[in-house]
Amino acid sequence: MTIDRAYDLNPDTFQAMAQHDVFARLRAQDPVHWTVDADGKGFWSLTRHADVQLANRDVDTFTVTRGFTLIDVDADPFQGAMMLEMLPGLGPERHARHRRIVSRGFTPRVLGLLEDHLRLKARLIVDNVIARGRADFVDDIAAELPLQAICELVGVPEQDRRRMFAWGNAMTGIDDPNVGDRDAGMRAAAGLIGYGQALRADRLRHPADDIVTRLTQAATARDGLTDAEFGMFFILLIVAGNETTRNATAHGMRALLENPEQLAKLRADHSRERMASAVEEILRWSSPIQYFRRTATRDVELRGRTIRAGDWVVLWYPSANRDEEVFPDPHTFDVDRIPNDHVTFGGGGPHFCLGANLARLELRLILTEIITRMPHLRLDGPVELLRSNFVSGVTHMPVRWDEPRPGTGT
Repeated sequence: MTIDRAYDLNPDTFQAMAQHDVFARLRAQDPVHWTVDADGKGFWSLTRHADVQLANRDVDTFTVTRGFTLIDVDADPFQGAMMLEMLPGLGPERHARHRRIVSRGFTPRVLGLLEDHLRLKARLIVDNVIARGRADFVDDIAAELPLQAICELVGVPEQDRRRMFAWGNAMTGIDDPNVGDRDAGMRAAAGLIGYGQALRADRLRHPADDIVTRLTQAATARDGLTDAEFGMFFILLIVAGNETTRNATAHGMRALLENPEQLAKLRADHSRERMASAVEEILRWSSPIQYFRRTATRDVELRGRTIRAGDWVVLWYPSANRDEEVFPDPHTFDVDRIPNDHVTFGGGGPHFCLGANLARLELRLILTEIITRMPHLRLDGPVELLRSNFVSGVTHMPVRWDEPRPGTGT
C-alpha cells in the first residue's frame, strides 16, 4: 500500500504542528483509518473520543502485551524487550501487581503532605530566574518542578537529578536529530537502569521513605519485582514523571501567552478552583503523550471497518481531545472549559496514569507562581518542538519578562 500524504502521521507532521489538521480530516472522513507509515508498517488509527475510550477500557480485545508504541517488538528485540517489561505494556495481572506496590506513593494523602513542599519548590524556581529578565522557559522553569518532584518521590539525591533530565531527553529524542538518536537513547536507557539498580542496592542497606525503598522491600515478598522489572519501572518513573509534565507546562504557558485574554482571566482570578480548571484545559490542549498502541486479540467491527486479530491499533489522544462530538469549539483554548473529559491520562481503564494527580498538582503550583509574579512574561523568539509522533515535546521556548518599552511590546 502507498502512504496517503493527506493523512501523514510521521514525526515531521507533529513537529510542524500539522497533526491537528490531519486528525480533523480523519475524524470527518475516516475516523478508523488504515495508516501506513514510512517504513511500510500498517496500523489502524482511532481518532474519535468514543473509540479511543473503548480501546482504553477493553483490554481483553485491545491488548498492550505486544507493545504499546510503534516499535515492533519482534523486529527490534532490544527495545521490544524493554517495552514488554514496562508498566504500560504489562498484562492485567502483572500490571495490577506493579501498581499495587507503588501506588501508595501517589495517594491523595501523600500528595496533600507534599503540596506545601512543592509550592516552596515552585517559588524557588521563580526566585532563581526572576532577576535575569529572560530565560529558556523549558530548561530554566518548566523542567525543574517535575524533575524535583519525581526525583524526591523516587529517592534520587539532588546532585544526580540533572543526569535524570539528560537521560530522559535522550530517550524521548531518538527521532529528533537535534536531540539524539537511537544509539544515544539506548545508552541513556542503560544509564538509567544501571543507576536505578545501584540506588536499589543502596536502599537494601539504607532504607528511606521513597518509592525505590518500597520497591526494594517488596523484592522479597510474594509480589516482588525482578531485577528486569525494577529496571523498567525505574525508567518509567523517571522519564514519564518528568518529561510529560514539563511538556504540558511549556505547551500550557505558550497557549496562555498566545491567548492573552485567557491569561488575563487567570491573573484576575487565580483561585485554586480557577487554576484547576485551567490545568485540565492545558492537559487537553497539550496531550503530552500523542498515542499508545494496542494489538487486537480478535476480529472486531468498528465504524464499519473490520479490525483483524493481530492488527495494530493506535489510539491518538490529541485527536480524541479535539473531537467535535465531545468538545464544543475544540480548537479554542478556554481555561473555563467545563466539562472537560479529556483522555490525556489514558481516558480510564486499568492503564490510567498513576501520576495524574501529581501532574495536576505540579502544573497548578508552578503556573500560579508564574502568573502572579511575572506580569510581563512574553515569548522572546521561535518555539522549537520535538520531532516525535510519540511525545509532544517542547525543546526550547525563549521568554522574557522585563517591563516592555512603551509602544514596542518588546
